[in-house]
Parts: sequence; structure tokens; C-alpha cells
Amino acid sequence: MLTVASNIDVLTRFGRALADPIRCRILLVLRRAPAYPADLADTLGVSRTRLSNHLACLRDCGLVVTVPDGRRTRYELADERFGHALDDLLAAVVAVEKDKSCRDAATEGCC
Repeated sequence: MLTVASNIDVLTRFGRALADPIRCRILLVLRRAPAYPADLADTLGVSRTRLSNHLACLRDCGLVVTVPDGRRTRYELADERFGHALDDLLAAVVAVEKDKSCRDAATEGCC
């Protein structure tokens, strides 16, 4: 059964997905067009096993869906607006100090 996530849950899920560079790359590829896992693995230069784990995370976060296509399964963004949101994020200006990195709050007490 599907439910509509709360605003905070949506942001948390999106944040979790974007927290990993491979998942970011997957989302950027899928914002252009749906893709099959084998093609995604080749495009991203990762093993199919590793890709499968990241796709499972993105599915669990509700950001991608699977679409049966004959004997194959295609992946696409769950909502086309995610692609627009990614475009908006990429266009945003992030102000960072040259010698600072983005610390992980869970391990380094950031924020």
C-alpha cells in the first residue's frame, strides 16, 4: 500500500539518496531518460551488484520506480518533478570556504 510522505520525510529521503555520489550519478542519468540496470552499470562504471544495491536504496526512498519491459526491467524517476528539482539544485550556488569540507553530522557533530 502506498502512502504520501510528509514534507520532512520527503526531504529526508531525498537527502539520503543524494548523500552518496553513485546514487547522485544514477539520479542524474535517470533525469535525462529511463535506463536498464546493465546500461546504468556500464555508463557509471560500477559493478551490477553495487548498482543493484544503490537502485534498491533509491526505490526504498521512493525516488525511482521499476517498469517491466518484456523480460527486462527499466528504471525511471518516480516523479518527473524530481528531475526538475535536480536541475534546480545543480543551478543553485553553494557558498563554501576553500579549505572546508562538508562534515558528516552523525560522525563529526556538524550542525
